[in-house]
Order: sequence, then C-alpha cells, then structure tokens
Amino acid sequence: MHKFAAFGAAVLLAGMAAGSASAGQPEPWGLGFQEAVTPTMHNIAWFHDVILMPVITVITLFVVGLMGYAMWRFRESRNPEPTRTTHNTLVEVLWTAIPTVILVLIAIPSFRIMYENDRIEQADMTLKTIGRQWYWSYQYPDHGDFEFDSNIIPDEEIDPSKGQVRQLSVDNPVYVPVNKNIRVLFTSSDVLHAWALPAAGVKLDNVPGRINETWMRIEKEGVYYGQCSELCGTGHGYMPIEVRAVSQEEFDAWAENARKEYAKAGDAPADEPPVRVASLTDAR
Repeated sequence: MHKFAAFGAAVLLAGMAAGSASAGQPEPWGLGFQEAVTPTMHNIAWFHDVILMPVITVITLFVVGLMGYAMWRFRESRNPEPTRTTHNTLVEVLWTAIPTVILVLIAIPSFRIMYENDRIEQADMTLKTIGRQWYWSYQYPDHGDFEFDSNIIPDEEIDPSKGQVRQLSVDNPVYVPVNKNIRVLFTSSDVLHAWALPAAGVKLDNVPGRINETWMRIEKEGVYYGQCSELCGTGHGYMPIEVRAVSQEEFDAWAENARKEYAKAGDAPADEPPVRVASLTDAR
C-alpha cells in the first residue's frame, strides 16, 4: 500500500513538473496550465492557484470529513433506532449563507480579471482570425490587409528536424511581435469555431456574421500552439493554431514578404505603406 502511494505521488509530482515546464504546447502527463506568456494568462494562473485551488481543497476536505463523520456517528450499530429528524433551521441557513459568501468572495477578483480581458488595450496592431471548415484564415489589416490560410501539416509530412509537432504544426503559422498590444478579432465563414491559445490565455468563439474581440501581449519569443475549441464538424480535431512570437524586426521582415506573397489581385502595390485600421475600442 505504501509503495503504491509513493508511486502515485511520484507520478503526480512528475506530471505537475512537466505541466509547469511546458512551453507553448501540451506535454505527456502534464498537469496544470502551460507557462503563462501574457498578462491575461498571468492573471488567470494567479486566480486559479491563489483563489480557486485553496477554496476547492478546503471544501473537498470538509465534505469528505463530514461524510466520514456521518457514516461513523450514525452507523446502524450505534443507532438501532434511526432518527426521524427532517429539518434543522440553523443548518439550512448555514448551508445557504456560507456558499453564497464564498461565491461573492470568488466573484470579486473574477470580475476584475474578466474586465481586464475584455478591455482592449491601446492596440499596436490587429490580427483577424476566421474559422472555416476545417482550417483557419488570418488577416493583417494594419500591414497591407493581406490574408492567408493555415492548414494542419499531415502526419506523413511532419519533419521533427524542423521542430514540427504532430497535429499541432501548420503550413502557414501566425507571426506576431513580442511586447506589443495585439487586438485579436474573431469571426467565422460557416459554423461556430473557437480560437484558443492556452499559453496566452485567449479563447473566444468565432461566430458567423459577428466579430468578437479581445487582446493579448506576448512577453516571450517562442512558438505557441492552440486548437479549435468548439465542436465544428468532422474535421474539428484537425484545426491547430501555431503562433510564432518574434522580435519587431523579424516581424516587420516577415510582414513585408507576406504582403507580397499573399497580395490579392487588384490590391494596391505591395510597396505602399500599410494603412492603420481604426476601431471604436481606440476611443475607450
């Protein structure tokens, strides 16, 4: 029994270590969140670790202890004549008031985090994500308004020597600069999708005929993966997201090449300066 408990503890600790060390992608036996790389995700991780986990732990221990006490105190051998008590006013008040107080205390920091996630910072650029069955399209309105499609790389074409990851790497990844406020727009051309990037703390629905928005500021260069998180049909599991956070210089060079590569027929010449897209949120 002790050996089994020790083994279980070792597996749990190893999983927690793997989960905390993961960088932008899931890890085998990983538990917990991926490494936070945006202010939004830092807030979410703090809320989970400092507020939710202690509350969940205390409630779980209390309920398990209460159940154990009830089974021992009111076992048949000790109570051959079971009580017929059906109501206790004090207990009913307590089990209503205490959960209410707990929920209110949880709601205060929760509302603050939700507001910060919804409030768009003064954006340095805009990225528009468009969900399609079953791939993603991306637009860069501030950098020439070019658009490209992003599809999963088939298993037989995955090349680990290039750092590609099975069912997560795509043919055309998204590039964003680090330490810049990025307004992210979400829409869809067919059914409901959801663009989710765990390391950035971003997950929002792509709804046909509607544009949702949030923001992110990635603080660390690297490659970050996500997936569609809304059941959207038979290809739902094959809509990965790959975001490459790079320096401003590298992003500018990529954007210049992308404007030429993905230029639409009839567009303005690729060497014209990009036009910044204004939004109502700029006036907030």
